[in-house]
Amino acid sequence: MQLTILKSKIHRATLTGANLDYEGSISIDEELLRVSGIYCNEQVHVVNVNNGTRLITYVIPAKSGSGEIALNGAAARLGMPGDIVIIIAYCNIDEDEAERHVPRIVLVDSENHVRNEE
Repeated sequence: MQLTILKSKIHRATLTGANLDYEGSISIDEELLRVSGIYCNEQVHVVNVNNGTRLITYVIPAKSGSGEIALNGAAARLGMPGDIVIIIAYCNIDEDEAERHVPRIVLVDSENHVRNEE
């Protein structure tokens, strides 16, 4: 049996942009992608702590070290700069592998720089 399990999470990041007139997606600082193990074009869920919305989109890289986390296209209607978001990526693994699986949890500061990783 295959289970859908938490793979990676960037916890409580701050949105830096909401670009309505842009190709849809979420832009994430390349450094955060590297540390979290989230890939360019990977599907992610974005949970907005401020307004309770949850969306599914794909990732595009933003400049490394920039701290950028921006909703693009239609997703920009679901958040505004300053909102706190949780970015979640899942993976499918075998049931017997699930007990050994350890997700990557990345905590960030108010400028979206890595505070620590679990």
